[in-house]
Amino acid sequence: MINEKRELSPEQREELLRSLKTRFEKNMNRHKGFEWAEVQEKLEASTVKLWSLHEMERTGGEPDVVGHDNKTGEYIFYDCSAESPKGRRSVCYDHEALESRKQHKPENSAINMAAAMGIELLTEEQYRELQKLGNFDTKTSSWVKTPSEIRKLGGAIFADFRYGNVFVYHNGAESYYGARGFRGSLRV
Repeated sequence: MINEKRELSPEQREELLRSLKTRFEKNMNRHKGFEWAEVQEKLEASTVKLWSLHEMERTGGEPDVVGHDNKTGEYIFYDCSAESPKGRRSVCYDHEALESRKQHKPENSAINMAAAMGIELLTEEQYRELQKLGNFDTKTSSWVKTPSEIRKLGGAIFADFRYGNVFVYHNGAESYYGARGFRGSLRV
């Protein structure tokens, strides 16, 4: 259930910060040279971004710091769960695709869910960057942000990791599968 106020209780906030810190310290290869205290300071300054990270965590994304934008000073979080987040699977690509289905509609779409969570779908480039940090989606796949020229023709793209390589495929945007979800990014 999404909290319309986009605020966490003090208990939720502390639990989330504890989980993020533990994951951060356990996976230093994803963010060499970064200090948790600096990340935490940014997080505590933005309750809305903290809420979005909570949504990423709640839906199984296991968000972690994967970069830092030197121009803006923002830390970049990606969903780093081994497989596509469980709480975001069996969704079609976007609202238009959802509306186009006449029967057997999924409950939601990747684009709608990401917007409601305050995050962005990973682009193909970001997905490839993520795969340099480990092997993700070896049994599942994830929708990635689809170029408008592909979407205009009714398609959408998704990616996974098989045979030591990242594969990017296409599908009708209205399709959905139990093993396909989406991964998000958030700048804090």
